[in-house]
Amino acid sequence: MKTLFVSYRVTDLDHSLAFYTALGYAELGRVRAADAGHLVILHFPDEPAASLELVHRPAEGPVDVGTGFDHLAIQVDTLAATLERLAEAGLAPGPIKHPGGPEGPKTAWLTDPDGYRIELVEWPPESPDGITAETFS
Repeated sequence: MKTLFVSYRVTDLDHSLAFYTALGYAELGRVRAADAGHLVILHFPDEPAASLELVHRPAEGPVDVGTGFDHLAIQVDTLAATLERLAEAGLAPGPIKHPGGPEGPKTAWLTDPDGYRIELVEWPPESPDGITAETFS
């Protein structure tokens, strides 16, 4: 088994799509399904398959993100350059932090139009990509 993608319900599809496109996602396709709403499937250009789905169901009203979801973590190559690009695109990322100390990963936070939190992470050069079993040994 493997995780296919994360799916977010969004209040304003155009506004959210503009946000995620500025973040770096690209649109793979759209599905209009009466019961499921309007779906936009996204991925990062270097990803071979979908990694995020935006679901728009206008009849359900505004999104309430206070249901237990915490955040989406996205790995970036160079956090400082990413933050600069996002600021130039009109987004408002937070400052760089070092939650594991100066030799650990660098992180910064961003919030999407519906209030979903996004953690941007730059791993140290000597670390493997992502969190693996090796991380905990």
